[in-house]
Amino acid sequence: MNIKFRFKYLATIALSATLALGAITPVWADGSPIVISLAVGKVPITGSSYFELKQIHVLPNQSGNLATFTITIHNEGSSELQFIDYWARLNSKSGNLFTARLLPADKDKNRVAPGSTTDLTFYATVNPSTKLQDLVVQFIKWDFGQSNFERVLGEIAVPDDYTDVTPPDGAAAISVGGVQVNASIKKFVSNKNEKYHVPNVYVTLENAGSQTVAIPAYLFSIRTPEGLLYPLEAKGLKELKINPKESKEIQLSGSIPVTIAADSWQLSVAETISDLKLNVSVANFGLPAVTSQEGGSIGKEYSFTSKSGVYTTQLGGLYRLPWEDQDILTADLTLSNKVEESLPIPKLSGYFLLDDAVKIDAKLIQTAKVIGLGAGASVNLQIAGKVPYTYEFSHVKLVLQENDAEAPTSETDNGGATATDVLEFSTQSELQAIPFIGLGQSYSVNDVGRKAKYVIHSVSTYEDKTNIMYSAMVEVTNLEKRFTNVSKLFANFRSPDGTVFPASVAEVKNKISPSGKALLNVWASVPRGYSTSNMNLLLGEAVTEGKLSEGEKAVADSYVNPVAYWLPAEKTNVATTLKNVELFPYTITVDKIGTKIEDKVFTLKFNYELTKEKLTEINTEGHNLLLVFEDGGGMKRFEKKFDFKDFDVINGDSTADEDTKIRLGKRENFQITIPDPGLIYNTKFLEKYTLSIYDEFQGQRKLLASQKADWFITTD
Repeated sequence: MNIKFRFKYLATIALSATLALGAITPVWADGSPIVISLAVGKVPITGSSYFELKQIHVLPNQSGNLATFTITIHNEGSSELQFIDYWARLNSKSGNLFTARLLPADKDKNRVAPGSTTDLTFYATVNPSTKLQDLVVQFIKWDFGQSNFERVLGEIAVPDDYTDVTPPDGAAAISVGGVQVNASIKKFVSNKNEKYHVPNVYVTLENAGSQTVAIPAYLFSIRTPEGLLYPLEAKGLKELKINPKESKEIQLSGSIPVTIAADSWQLSVAETISDLKLNVSVANFGLPAVTSQEGGSIGKEYSFTSKSGVYTTQLGGLYRLPWEDQDILTADLTLSNKVEESLPIPKLSGYFLLDDAVKIDAKLIQTAKVIGLGAGASVNLQIAGKVPYTYEFSHVKLVLQENDAEAPTSETDNGGATATDVLEFSTQSELQAIPFIGLGQSYSVNDVGRKAKYVIHSVSTYEDKTNIMYSAMVEVTNLEKRFTNVSKLFANFRSPDGTVFPASVAEVKNKISPSGKALLNVWASVPRGYSTSNMNLLLGEAVTEGKLSEGEKAVADSYVNPVAYWLPAEKTNVATTLKNVELFPYTITVDKIGTKIEDKVFTLKFNYELTKEKLTEINTEGHNLLLVFEDGGGMKRFEKKFDFKDFDVINGDSTADEDTKIRLGKRENFQITIPDPGLIYNTKFLEKYTLSIYDEFQGQRKLLASQKADWFITTD
């Protein structure tokens, strides 16, 4: 008979007590939270040994929902217990069966010594509509005396009122490599600007074990009541190690659209399993009610008066951005004209004051191509300065100044102009997280004269023996009504643990037509073996000497208007024919492939058709289409490169048969000839050959398609 066991919260306090679901979390006399260990049900194995369902979670992913559950095997007997004789299954209360698999780290945990315990974590993909309360965990023993070779030991159904969310004033026990780490929320503050909520969550991690533990690169997100996930950037998590009985604090920050109601938010913690390319849930926390940060001025409007009139200024964001061995401290300002008369744009400058002691000189950057403000108009401005990336501070003040170039002074600034303080913005160290752009979503620049839309088209990995070249293709659409140049960008790839890889951008030099597109190839060299899972692309507009970078010779000294893109999964499938092979924005089809050996010359011939997506500009420098021919018997191998820059010269009728380069259009009987006097004597040994197409970039390559064929027979 199957037995369903009820769930209990067991508080690990001096006098054990059972807590009712939904009860207030108990605290010590000093107000610190008591760590709650979830013991959500038990099933007997034999004698006094038993299975315990320790925790269970459901986390949304790209293909639906991913359920994870952890069981503890308690061997209270006198002999070894072998888990190979048992298994755990995951069902729904309506009878659906979900395939449960062990995480790779637990696959070899088959034996449990007498008097010991072992934790095993399973994962299963469930239906998108499946909720935590729909699940049932069933425990079986393999029994070949039964008709279906198994005997059900018991099952645990998740009650309708069960939750896997730790209360805001509680702490969750997280297992890190077998060491218990107690996690709790110390503080939660939030600000808001015109577009985003800006939450900052402070999490305390305490090592409750007896060994030093290295904290994994967890993924933190805000989860709304609707199940929407908004990623948070973790500060202080990179290479974080915690000694026994020691506590460390990490800061989480992010951005959430203001259209999302700021209530009933939760903090979701997940871990990436690289072998499976899955994110599995680790813990969930309830967050207290959102409160505004005291003393902050982000999102508030202030006015100042100059000789030209009254202006209104709003601090929209304050960011800290990676820049080589420094960080850029940048403020996003909106300057508005609230009166009915037009106003000129004043000559402004500014500086940052850290902890009321350290002054950081800064430059003002105007990104929009405007010279004045009409009634009700506004313009975006940025102020940027640099600090050592290791420097920490708790308070930052932005002092906005107006320059008067006509007034003589012995104490000058900005090339002889007197700088007068007109406004101060003061805030704590909770800098805003760089806004994240979701998968498939776009980011638009609305500055006059530079309106454009940016979206990630695809990612690719190119390899050689020592490194990999990680590349993202950024698609830019011109939203202006005139031909325009694409703004110069500055780029970095960032891993979840905060590691930054400076990236290069292949700029498009031609102007883009209205509604036309440009493809920007952004790439960085990454050590072989380094995981690119969950990596994001940080993009900003390049700045040179206080102005947006323009011209081929401009070298960026900073950047502004940062956004971070979550990158799509890479397409890694290799086609088995050479038809419709995508080399975006090009597509090539190769068919009618044949070989011959004549007059001591080896010839490979084929037909091809090369097409290109219209109204798309791209810088193809460094890219080659690489054809690789390999005989199955090892008698013949060669490579032939075709430079992308030659593609856009369309075949002429008179020279098509003589041209040795691949061009846009159709071509029949294209030939590659190689002298090989000895090959004719090996014809009886020649076996099937393979013709492959690679996308080669700066000497590193990615295989796109391979087709096998027979010698001396023309393919379809």
